Amino acid sequence: MEKKILSCLVLAFGLMIILVLNASASASAADGITCEEALTQLITCQPYFLGFGPTPSPTCCKGAENVSQQANTTTIRRSLCECFEKAAKAFQIIPERLKQLPQLCKIQVPVPLDPTVDCNTVP
Repeated sequence: MEKKILSCLVLAFGLMIILVLNASASASAADGITCEEALTQLITCQPYFLGFGPTPSPTCCKGAENVSQQANTTTIRRSLCECFEKAAKAFQIIPERLKQLPQLCKIQVPVPLDPTVDCNTVP
């Protein structure tokens, strides 16, 4: 039964990605990672972000690391910040879970994982 619920959540998360992407067409710089690419790499984090399980999966951490490595300019970081803010609201992500991701995955992230941050202040 739990697998069926998780499958439905993954499907719903995928549909929400499409909606967020349509709402944020100018997600990032042309030669950097896009909002769509970032959210796709982070889709395996969805169960953790929604409160399922005490820690993110290794695949989630790898996706977060990949996104972090590609956020290499101020323009890209600000675009990803806006993307993550919209996604956090649309997917009803638990903010505390989002903020804990870097520590639990043992990675440095150049983009604040806080849905309340002012993205215009991101360096």
